[in-house]
Amino acid sequence: MIYTLAVFAPLAGALIAGLGGRFIGDRAAMAASVGGMLIAAVCGPLAWVMLEWGGAASGVVPIATWISAGSFHVNWALRYDPLAATMVAMVGFVSMLIHVYSIGYMAHDSYRRYRFFAYLSLFSFAMLMLVTANNLLQLFFGWEGVGLCSYLLIGYWYDRPSACAAAIKAFIVNRIGDLAFAIGVALTFLTFGSIGFHTIFSHLAQHQAETYHLLGGTIRVYELICTLLFIGAMGKSAQLFLHVWLPDAMEGPTPVSALIHAATMVTAGVFLVARMSPLMNLAPHTLTFITIIGGSTAFFAATIGCVQNDIKRVIAYSTCSQLGYMFLGEGVAAYPASIFHLLTHAFFKALLFLCAGSVIHAMSDEQDMRKMGGLWKKIPITYVTMWAGSLALAGIYPFAGYFSKDAILEAALAAHTAAGDYGYVMGILAAAMTAFYSWRLLLMTFHGTSRADHHVQAHVHESPLVMTGPLMVLALGALSAGFLLHTHLIGADYAAYWHHSIVLAPGNHIMTAMEQLPGWAYALPTLVGLAGIAVAYWFYWWNPMLPVRLATSFRPLYLFLLNKWYFDELYDALFVRPAFALGKLLWQTGDATIIDGVPNGLAEIAVDGSRGAVKLQTGSIAVYAFTMLIGLVALIGVFLIWG
Repeated sequence: MIYTLAVFAPLAGALIAGLGGRFIGDRAAMAASVGGMLIAAVCGPLAWVMLEWGGAASGVVPIATWISAGSFHVNWALRYDPLAATMVAMVGFVSMLIHVYSIGYMAHDSYRRYRFFAYLSLFSFAMLMLVTANNLLQLFFGWEGVGLCSYLLIGYWYDRPSACAAAIKAFIVNRIGDLAFAIGVALTFLTFGSIGFHTIFSHLAQHQAETYHLLGGTIRVYELICTLLFIGAMGKSAQLFLHVWLPDAMEGPTPVSALIHAATMVTAGVFLVARMSPLMNLAPHTLTFITIIGGSTAFFAATIGCVQNDIKRVIAYSTCSQLGYMFLGEGVAAYPASIFHLLTHAFFKALLFLCAGSVIHAMSDEQDMRKMGGLWKKIPITYVTMWAGSLALAGIYPFAGYFSKDAILEAALAAHTAAGDYGYVMGILAAAMTAFYSWRLLLMTFHGTSRADHHVQAHVHESPLVMTGPLMVLALGALSAGFLLHTHLIGADYAAYWHHSIVLAPGNHIMTAMEQLPGWAYALPTLVGLAGIAVAYWFYWWNPMLPVRLATSFRPLYLFLLNKWYFDELYDALFVRPAFALGKLLWQTGDATIIDGVPNGLAEIAVDGSRGAVKLQTGSIAVYAFTMLIGLVALIGVFLIWG
């Protein structure tokens, strides 16, 4: 009952707010939405504690029969195991804090706020359905649900063309990954005759040798299925090549950014790979691919974050980079370390986004860090909590990122593979850049002299308690989540915690090998993080003109990074413009000229013929008699000639 409440309470809040908001008003709708999340925030962690330490047993909570067609049967049920319960506890708690924060952040919004809160709660419910799914179809339902809600929330300010364009972009890019995911689900059913996790995982040995013949070659069934599922994860979790929607998603209200980037949606792909770990373990080439993509994404996104000027976009690219770390960990089969980083990241990334929202709130909606500065005395709570989030993101002891991000780097090095070594190097470089751009953000935003105009400076103020309260709670999580959870999630007894909800392949001792590295491997991530912080102080505290000179001296490189490696321009040239040209051709030539032209031309011929025939109808009896006579003569002539 508690577990079911944790999942369905947000849905109840969304329905009350969304369907009844017009009648009960914004305040009552917000109360219903936040109330549903409060129930989830209590029941989710309680169910988690009961499962891990209270003696409750893993199992499946049946809800209803969903599909029954021939041999295809799908039941609606909630999977109750350590992986699902851990995710439900995190999603419910962090989403609740974002809901509470939104009360203050959206207080002066001129739109109908009940709609916003209904979308937020529906978003949370979709993510909860995703992580509690007992089969791939139910997971796909939640998967598409978070995609739909992200579209609605990114485009919430629908009168802004940029917001509408960003929402459409997120929706379309995700459909690319979702197509691969859907094909992967279909192939899973064809292979196992089921899409239920229990059936799939219990029959893995039977189909291990099966292959497909594609394009003149042979590929193992498991490799193809896992690759397709991971491509779906690449879209949802904004990995390299399918990442382009993520920064544009900043067009939505800041609480939306926090929800998308911390507790929901982008973590769905990481969860999917962990949930399918028994199958992934049998697809080594796919794991290598995941490792390379994860390491490359961590590095790629960090380079862009170093030069962005929009405070939310800097944090957005840090999300993209941290997701790369999570996939790097999963690529070397250190699934517990990746989920551990997913949990800690939820706290400090939600904190950073909500702190950015507090800064934007104080700066009269200004987001450009070049127009900020000198804010630390005026918004001290936001300043201190932003420090906590930045320390966690940079991986400084004893904050959460130190335990989780470093664990992934240790796992990559302990894998002793070429892909793992590549991921480790990319991760170390990304760690240095992460610390650099985090302190660049802090120094440009809070220190130095104010670069805002006098009107904005006069109205700078700390956010109300309804906004700063969640910041302080999240800051506490960013500080303590790492050292409180690391023993259970990735320590010596990690197997007892996860209890087969995450499976490592037989003979895979990566979680033990992580603890047997040379001393420099444990110190290096912290050292490069401190070096990145030192460089940021050198650039933006002691020698603030140096970044300007470097940007001028290395302008091509600076523009390359500022323009996000020109991925948008490349995709525009390769896909968008050709698609528009093809559409125009099909419209003007195929539709207007051929499809409409042929019947329209025949219709015109008929009209012209009828107009000519009408002219013969003169109404004169003499003309009609003369015409009949001519016809009679012609008929007699034909008979006489042809006898």
